[in-house]
Amino acid sequence: MKIGIVRRQFGAGGAESALIRFGDALMAAGHACLLYSSNTPSEGSWKHGYPAIRPLPGRTPLQFANALRKLSPKRECDVLFSFERVWSCDCYRAGDGVHAAWLERRSKYEALWKSGFRRVQGKHREILRLEAALFQPEAVKAVIANSEMVKREIIAHFSYPAERIRVIYNGAPPPAQSSERANARRSLGIEPNRLVALFAGGGWDRKGLGYAIEAIDRVNASAPLLVVAGRGNPAGYRRSERVRYLGAVPDLTNCFAAADLFVLPTLYDPFSNACLEAAAAGLPVVTTAANGFSEIMTPGAEGEVIPEPDDIETLVAAIESWAAPEKRREAVPRIRAMAARFSVEANLDQTLSVLRSLLD
Repeated sequence: MKIGIVRRQFGAGGAESALIRFGDALMAAGHACLLYSSNTPSEGSWKHGYPAIRPLPGRTPLQFANALRKLSPKRECDVLFSFERVWSCDCYRAGDGVHAAWLERRSKYEALWKSGFRRVQGKHREILRLEAALFQPEAVKAVIANSEMVKREIIAHFSYPAERIRVIYNGAPPPAQSSERANARRSLGIEPNRLVALFAGGGWDRKGLGYAIEAIDRVNASAPLLVVAGRGNPAGYRRSERVRYLGAVPDLTNCFAAADLFVLPTLYDPFSNACLEAAAAGLPVVTTAANGFSEIMTPGAEGEVIPEPDDIETLVAAIESWAAPEKRREAVPRIRAMAARFSVEANLDQTLSVLRSLLD
């Protein structure tokens, strides 16, 4: 197949890393890819296609969607597979979730004037408009949701047929060979016996960093340390001697090796790739029910799921429940086995099954 892949902003986040892995897997399976994007991926990261990239203007979501529609991409590909809210496509992967649902959820944790102001901002108005147009039966033949949570949100907010929504969870590659825990801690300047919780990614407000800091300050077990890997401004958060900021970390392998557990008290995450990668490295994951990843894990066995990100008492108890080294060691094989079920290969096979069905 010749598959046109749509992603407006191709950056350096987890979604883009997953898209690169998907393109690599498509190429290995003998398919051709063409990327429609408003910016150029870093040199060598996207190496697929005939040619590889169709650049489009995309200063705003609406500008990009209009440019894609004007180009008529179906003239040069068999299937148009969009990771972006556009006017129409053959298959849409709702990897960013439902924007209307995210705005509703975010409003629970901020002042009323802030959520009201956000809804009238141009960017959010454009996304909501495109989302409402795309989730119509005539606009897209099939939708892939990366969690049951996202599928429920689509059905609740729009009139799109449930039978045309397929849930396909994200896939992660096998974990890289990591250094020994002691060496990893030494390289990061972390004491050997300290309990270390890892928080990774950008978009710190959405992912609940403030709640993670508040919780780590209340944990009693062995003066824990919260290691924060990712871009952001620490000045916006409470100061704590128990928090260490690493900045952008291109490869989290050392961080996973040095950590005891992964903490992501997110306000909204359709399905966190970082959580899956942490589990693949054997780390118990503490996250919220608003993270699609929570659907694939068993609380108490592979981590903990808290109902709300601002439930600090429950978050503290969840972290403390994994403080015992013996419990973590015993759980490692179980956690890795759980994560191994969600591979890039499995994701590709299921996704190709949907795309092929559109050609029948």
